[in-house]
Amino acid sequence: MTTLTTPRTPAPASPRPVIPAPERSDGWRQLIDTVKESGQYPTRAEAESVTRVVLSALGGHVVGDERVELARALPEEAARVVASQIPATRSLTAAEFVDSVAARIEGATPATARWDVSSVLSVLPALVGDALVTRVLAHLPPGYALLFGRAELAPAQ
Repeated sequence: MTTLTTPRTPAPASPRPVIPAPERSDGWRQLIDTVKESGQYPTRAEAESVTRVVLSALGGHVVGDERVELARALPEEAARVVASQIPATRSLTAAEFVDSVAARIEGATPATARWDVSSVLSVLPALVGDALVTRVLAHLPPGYALLFGRAELAPAQ
């Protein structure tokens, strides 16, 4: 039996470089390590748990183009957590948002939940860019900027 082989033609070169998949998935590990350090969590597992809870809470409150762009900018696993949330029916104040996170974490108090929320959200600007965070904040009620590690300036009256 004779097998015929046809020469393969190389695929056409793509006009722009493609980011390899492992780099994006490694971003989840880096995000968790950064949150672990930021929040001074004793284990990666605790930092990962807190990150999932905070990102899922945030995912329900970021909508429209900002939600799409946030998901694109985040590591793959984080993007799934954000994008899988059903949009909230009403906006929460920053304090209500923290309380909603506290309700999702066993044994959390408003103070520990604020720490958890800030530990996660304050690392996002370096990861997704200040411009995107500014746009996200523009669609959230006042008070969220502090959770992202930013000063929130009130307009002069």
